[in-house]
Amino acid sequence: MRHRKAGRSLRRTSEQKLALIRNLATSLIEQGAIETTEAKAKELRPFVEKLITKAKTGTLHARRLAGKHVTKRATADKLFQELGPKFATRAGGYTRILKTGHRKGDGAEMARIELIES
Repeated sequence: MRHRKAGRSLRRTSEQKLALIRNLATSLIEQGAIETTEAKAKELRPFVEKLITKAKTGTLHARRLAGKHVTKRATADKLFQELGPKFATRAGGYTRILKTGHRKGDGAEMARIELIES
């Protein structure tokens, strides 16, 4: 039984899922928007929003906590120097998920996850 088991497994082990989410988060921060499956986008949203909330404080401790998940230095710099100040006055909801239809190969529901512009 799956009672009280929150989240999606994405048919991966917990280590594989964490690596996938970290890579998707890095791509989203670098590019501003990515297209992936709807389930992955829904799992990615709270992960990225917590990183941006850490970036809003801008402290060394927050940078080290975020560095656990964002391993590229340039991406971490962008997170703290651009995205943190950009969303400083916003209380949350930094991302948007737009459904884009079905993937041609296997019919998976696709979605575009992007950072809000203001």
